[in-house]
Amino acid sequence: MIEIRHTKDTRSTYNHIYTGEAINQMDSFFLWILSLLNLRPEQWLLDISTGRGKMVELAGQQRINTYGIDFSLVACVLAARNSPGSITCGDGQLLPYADNTFDAVTNLGSLEHFENMESGVREMARILKPAGLACLTVPNSFGLFWNVSSAWQTGDVDDDGQPLQRYGTRRQWEKLLNANDLHVTQVLGYEHEHAFPRTWQDARRYWFRPIRTIRMLVAPHLPVNIAGQFVFLCHKRK
Repeated sequence: MIEIRHTKDTRSTYNHIYTGEAINQMDSFFLWILSLLNLRPEQWLLDISTGRGKMVELAGQQRINTYGIDFSLVACVLAARNSPGSITCGDGQLLPYADNTFDAVTNLGSLEHFENMESGVREMARILKPAGLACLTVPNSFGLFWNVSSAWQTGDVDDDGQPLQRYGTRRQWEKLLNANDLHVTQVLGYEHEHAFPRTWQDARRYWFRPIRTIRMLVAPHLPVNIAGQFVFLCHKRK
């Protein structure tokens, strides 16, 4: 895998990041992920590295019992404003939950920033119920509209300035997940902030950005292996 490290002072760096507007996704992205999980009301979902807690907020509106955890205190304070009582400040590599607790677990664009990714994956598997579903998004070393484009223009992969960033191929990510108590059952492609609009607000954002609209429409037709991000759906390994 490709690894970029800026600092080991990860927690304080993320606290600083979350005081600004960085690290965001469209509401439509979270709604799409929820449609993939296909959870029923009253089932249990944990969003690991929840950030501002948008997944917790939107899933809660569908009457799913949803909790979020993040190790940035600033992020947790922001998330708790819209989902009071549902946010925990803690480490995704050592989750404070019992075995076989959740029907689904999400980790969206965060595993690649973990110091110990293997521990993070094993913890997701541990807290999943036997028939539970994990959904993870991770970045591709050879994403056409991301790293390939960046390499073409600059001679290097994209660096978003986060404390620790990794990029991997589809096979590298699959190997990591399958070796740590999860079993990959489906792989989809996704381009950052290019989800098909599922809200009027997101539709308006595309209306005023025609080039972005074209990329959003083209992205689903790209081969998965050159997508900017992989979306892995996994079951707990038996």
